[in-house]
Parts: sequence; C-alpha cells; structure tokens
Amino acid sequence: MTPEAPTGDPFSNCTHCGFCLAACPTYRLTGDENNSPRGRLRLWSEEASGRLAENAWTDFYTAECVGCLACETACPAAVPYGAIFERVRHEHVANRRARVEPSLRLAAAAVAKPALFDLALLPARLLRRAGFRAHRFLFPGRPPVLKSTAAYADELMRRHRPNGPSVALLTGCLMEALFREINFATVRVLIENNVRVVVPESQGCCGAFQEHTGMDGVEALRDRNRHAFGLLEVDAVVSNSSGCGHALGKALQPGQKVRDVLGFLGELDLAPRRRAHDDGSRLYVDLPCHLVHGQKAAGIPATVLDATGYRWELAPNARDCCGSGGVYNLQKPDNARAILAGKSAFLEQAEGSPVILGTSNHVCMMQWHSAGVTGLVKRPYQVRHIIQLLDPGEDFRIPETKLPS
Repeated sequence: MTPEAPTGDPFSNCTHCGFCLAACPTYRLTGDENNSPRGRLRLWSEEASGRLAENAWTDFYTAECVGCLACETACPAAVPYGAIFERVRHEHVANRRARVEPSLRLAAAAVAKPALFDLALLPARLLRRAGFRAHRFLFPGRPPVLKSTAAYADELMRRHRPNGPSVALLTGCLMEALFREINFATVRVLIENNVRVVVPESQGCCGAFQEHTGMDGVEALRDRNRHAFGLLEVDAVVSNSSGCGHALGKALQPGQKVRDVLGFLGELDLAPRRRAHDDGSRLYVDLPCHLVHGQKAAGIPATVLDATGYRWELAPNARDCCGSGGVYNLQKPDNARAILAGKSAFLEQAEGSPVILGTSNHVCMMQWHSAGVTGLVKRPYQVRHIIQLLDPGEDFRIPETKLPS
C-alpha cells in the first residue's frame, strides 16, 4: 500500500529560500544542489507535472537522502518533506526504480513477525551477553536471553506495586530482539519512579524499517499497533527509541500521543543517581534526528540528564545527523561514514575519562559505536543510552515518599 500523500500540492509550499541547505547532511557533503531537499523537491515536482521524464539522476538523488528531517525543522514554509519523501521512496521501490537488497527484504519480513525475529536473533543475544561483537554496529551489552520485557515488567509490577501514572511501553523489534537490556533498564527506571508499566504482548514492529526502505507492509504494522495500544487506559504510550516512537506516532495520532520516555520522565521528580563529580567522567549528549526533527521535541530534558549524576554537555552539532538514518548506513555506507566522521571528530580531544557518548536511539548507538571499531575515533569511549545512566539496577526500591500513605 502506498503511503498517504500530503493533501493539496505538496510541492507548492517550497519557496526555494535555501534554509534547508545548511541543515542537509548530503548537501554539506557534496555541495550539489540536487543533493539537497530543495533540489530533490524540484526534481520530484518536475516529474509529477510531466515536465521531466523518469531518469536515473532523480533515482540517484532520491536514494542519497538520509531521511533525517532536519530540513523540516529549518523550513519556514512548513513543507512536509518527510511525508513526500516517504511516498516517493515507496513509489521508486514499487516501480523498480530503486533496488532493496535481499538481506533487507528478508529482515523486513522477519520484523513483521516478532516471535520469529526474536528467535532468529537468540544466537546474537547469546554472543553479545558473552562479550563477542562480530559486527561494527554491535555495541557492548548483556541482554537477557530468554525472558521478555513483557514478562519482566509484569514481575517487577507485582514486586514493587507502583501507584503513580501509567504508561504502555513500545519494546521495538530490534531493541527487544538484540538490545533487550535497554528495555529492562527502561522498566526499572519507570517503576523506581513510581510509574505503572504495561507492555502489550500483541504489539509489533512500528513500521520504521519498511518506511526507511520504501517497502510495502507499513499500514498493516500500524494497524496491529493501533489495536495493541489504541484502547489502553494509560497516561501515555512511551518509547525508548526516538525512531520507533516517531513511527508509532503516525499510527496512533491523533487518538493517543506517543511520548519519548525521557521526555515523560522529565516531568517527574526523578530518583537521582549519586556519583562522585570528581571521578573524571564526562557525558556528551547527542540528540537523535527523529527526536528533535521527527517528534519535534526540544531535546532531552536537563532534569533527566542532571539525574544521571554525570557532568554533561551537549555534543558539538548535537542536532545534526550522525548518518545512521534507519538503514542508511547499510544502504549508503560511504556517505554514512563521511557524515559520522565529522560528527565524531570531537571525541579525540574531548575532556573526560571515561568519555561517554549518550543518546536515546539504539540505531544511533550502533552508528556511534562503529566510529571506534572502524578507526574514525582512536581513543576509547563508551556509547550508552541515557536511560541506562538512570538505571537503579536490580535491587532498587521505590522511595518511601512515593509510596501510598
């Protein structure tokens, strides 16, 4: 099914002002006007009007786009670039103007069946837990191998009985199947802060993978999650992955707003982590594109970052794309590496020992980890999800002041 096109003439809003150029990672790499949002919109508009025949150059520049949506933030005319790009990319794949690698097609089929995907990645969870990292994107971690996040949340809910606000947690397909330790940390942080957590077992992939590749199946996945989340009586639906949260929001809006879990926690009186401020560590915070440009969040709340106990600051160019782009770093590895090279260069001279790069999207974490593995950054550094830095660990208690009187 083709993604829904924006109403009216979506190209007519573009005033060709050029504000998007400086925000676009591929334009900054190449200086090529066609490799910018303004240039791509012009090519797509000319094709749509019949003034330009289908051609290889349009196909090439469409495929070059990272899909970071920074142009939407920069655009004073509110051009719905992301929706236009999603539709054009889908049309190019459907009409065989763009080729999706067989491995990505297989992955898309697998994520649509959560139980199968979870089983398929069980060996990878075992390898990560044992400390083996056979791929540049596999950052260190000790994921639970068999217990699901839903079962873990139910266990902790019965043990601690929080009585505060309630949330439904999106576990994600890759996050749950490979990086499950982040989901477990999310459950602990929420419950420690007196939040009731439900994890719908009928949920599925948010559809972001299909969106990023232009393949069919997005609407079926959105329908599944509408049924899983749409009728729950909770205060919020939360996600610990900005890309997944952005995709789920397209399914649930306007009926139920999806919140980034860190933004939700920023409204609470958080239990802080106590650390020695003279321990030499320093946290540098990078903001995922689909948090600030997709979900239009201001960033990660300072109260949340303060609660980690670390000395922190925003990484240089924190609102710029790291090059991950969902699966862009698999489809366009040279571009993705060049984008990451510029973003990660500061780590070589960054103050702190250890230096920690913190973010809120597991796909961004994979990209940042690859900078060290591939030699872009030669000094040691850690990549962590911010929720992990708030994690109280297994033996936590809800503070007495948060228990019912």
